[in-house]
Amino acid sequence: MPTVDADVAFGLGKINLTNDEVRSRVSRALHAVGLSDYMKRSVQTLSGGQKQRVAIAGALAEACKVLLLDELTTFLDETDQVGVIKAVRNSVDTSEEVTALWVTHRLEELDYADGAIYMEDGKVVKKGDAASIRSFIEARQSAYINLINS
Repeated sequence: MPTVDADVAFGLGKINLTNDEVRSRVSRALHAVGLSDYMKRSVQTLSGGQKQRVAIAGALAEACKVLLLDELTTFLDETDQVGVIKAVRNSVDTSEEVTALWVTHRLEELDYADGAIYMEDGKVVKKGDAASIRSFIEARQSAYINLINS
C-alpha cells in the first residue's frame, strides 16, 4: 500500500465498518506500536523494524486476539529489534484481549516474555517463567560446550 495508514487499514476492507471506525482503529493501532506520526509516510521509506510494526498494527486494527510472531526480529538492527519488541509488549500490556506468541532463538528476547516453552524436535521439553527457561537453556549450552571441549 502507498501509505502507512492505508497499509494498516487494508485488512479492514473485509469488515463492514464505517470510515470513522476504520480511521479510529488505524489510529489506535499505530499509537500502540509507536508510529502515530507516520500515518501518511510511504511504506517504502520505512526501516525493517518500522515495517514490522506496521504489520503488527494491521493485526491490531483487525482486533486479532493472538499475534503469532515467528522470528520477529530476524534481519533487524538492534534499534529496530528493541522497537519491535517494545511495540509487541505495549500492545499486550495495553489490551486485555491481545496475546503474543513468538518463536525465537534469541535468549535476550526472553527478558520481555511472561512465560516460555523450550522445545526440541517439535516436543515440549520444559515450560515455565522466562527466567527459569533461560537458565535451563544456558545450562544445556554450557554442558554441550563442556562436552565438546573435553
